[in-house]
Amino acid sequence: MNSRHYSLLDRLLTQADQSLRTLVPGAAQAQRPSPAAQLANVPMDDEERRHIAGLMRINHTGEVCAQALYQGQALTAQLPDVREKMEHAAAEEIDHLAWCEQRLRELNSQPSVFNPLFYGLSFGIGAAAGLISDRVSLGFVAATEQLVERHLDDHLAQLPEEDIKSRAILEQMREDEIEHGNQALDAGGVVFPPPVKAAMVLLSKVMTKATYRT
Repeated sequence: MNSRHYSLLDRLLTQADQSLRTLVPGAAQAQRPSPAAQLANVPMDDEERRHIAGLMRINHTGEVCAQALYQGQALTAQLPDVREKMEHAAAEEIDHLAWCEQRLRELNSQPSVFNPLFYGLSFGIGAAAGLISDRVSLGFVAATEQLVERHLDDHLAQLPEEDIKSRAILEQMREDEIEHGNQALDAGGVVFPPPVKAAMVLLSKVMTKATYRT
């Protein structure tokens, strides 16, 4: 069976649809059930609830950025197999997006108001990386996933031990992110030098500070 070749307009329309699914609350639908689905909520005081919600809001915005990054890269990827890898990774990251949003609702909180801004910035970065080369694009994925892994480790350390629902979500996300990063390197992604990684860390700090409360 012949595979269909999509025009640039087709792909732009697909990106527009995906951006709405990412940014409109409740639009993202997970393919896998949440790791926390069968776990019980535990009592927590208001301060704990606000802190956990802040951590989950950061992670939700991180998944918004991941969606934008992958979609931007898929738009400009030069090789069809690289484009397919980006689209497959984006589909898996939708699960994380939906899980985090669901947990935020359970904590009587909501996603960050800055999500549209960070989506646009991340999409532009992803598209630019794809224009440079597929190897740079894949390397950016690997470096991003390594950064996300560090964030998740930090958040897991901050979670109260009794919050097993949030912990289950973050642990599964961490496992998936490691796999995505390794796949990007195995596919030929370049290893970014320390100065580039340092700049990425700085940008991530801006995101976390902006989204923890709003």
